Amino acid sequence: MRQDGRTKRTSPDAKSSARKLRVGFVLAPRFTLTAFAGFVDALRLAADDGDRSGRIRCDWDILGRPGEAIVSSCGATVQPWAEMSDPSAYDYIVVVGGLLHGGQKVVPGTFSFLRQAARKGVPLVGLCTGPLILARAGLLDGYDVCASWFHREDFLEEFPAMNVRSDKMFVVDRDRMTCAGGTSVVHLAAHLIERHCGQAEAIKSLRILIEDAPLPSNPLQPAASLTRKASDSLVCEAMLIIEQNLNDGSLFSRLPRALGVSLRQLERRFVADLDVTPSEYRLRLRLARARWMIEQTDRSITQIALDCGFNDCSHFSRSFKSQFDRTPSQLRTLAREHATPV
Repeated sequence: MRQDGRTKRTSPDAKSSARKLRVGFVLAPRFTLTAFAGFVDALRLAADDGDRSGRIRCDWDILGRPGEAIVSSCGATVQPWAEMSDPSAYDYIVVVGGLLHGGQKVVPGTFSFLRQAARKGVPLVGLCTGPLILARAGLLDGYDVCASWFHREDFLEEFPAMNVRSDKMFVVDRDRMTCAGGTSVVHLAAHLIERHCGQAEAIKSLRILIEDAPLPSNPLQPAASLTRKASDSLVCEAMLIIEQNLNDGSLFSRLPRALGVSLRQLERRFVADLDVTPSEYRLRLRLARARWMIEQTDRSITQIALDCGFNDCSHFSRSFKSQFDRTPSQLRTLAREHATPV
């Protein structure tokens, strides 16, 4: 292992000359470590036989300002070892985003480098909130974009005309690939590994990571840990639509027609499958998402109510207490007490 964190490359021979996949990583300050580590580790495991970590089938660089470490959202740092100079040296440029609150910044020169990559026809990949960086560089216009359910509203607030998908784990649209982040990044990495190195290498990489076989390019993204299990395919489809449109007050006037049934039929099938009506399901989903945000974020309770589709804070508080036997303020106080070190 070199002092700059790089694994020593295999010496130039027949094997190294057959290297097939080259990736350059651009990390945003406060980037998500899981997204970066999952993707690069999938490459590492596919690059060599066994777990030897040689750069034979795959190679990668961390791009930025050598000598200036980039701090991740958890506080761990990564040291770039290559300049953002020639994007054509890579088969893909992978942008790893991270925390949004406080403003998402990038290393100086990032936007011009990404635009240069696009002009040269180098495919661009966005992980976690990385697609927002690509969009701000003007590089996602006209593309389908994948975003996590958690950041969907942030994306649409800034880019309301963009086709944002939160029902997929990753989206491949021509020379743009976007991914919700989390553990789904290893499947996008496997998709590229299979394309360049072969199916066996992709499967081997995922098995060592204790993951199933590579997913197709359009796997469903769990909208949250809030979705209930449904057996009726029409109910499943309706659930996904509801989950992605929690703030749309007119949704139920359009939903039955979009599904090819009447509202009465849709309600009957919901009750038969889940023992709740569509509107009850949406209310529970809104409340469950609000509870998660109260416990895990520092957003104000008023903002959380609005984010979860409640225009009346009093109604939100009453509904919340009825569901969880505590008001939103009481739950936040309790959550902060549990989070405070003793």
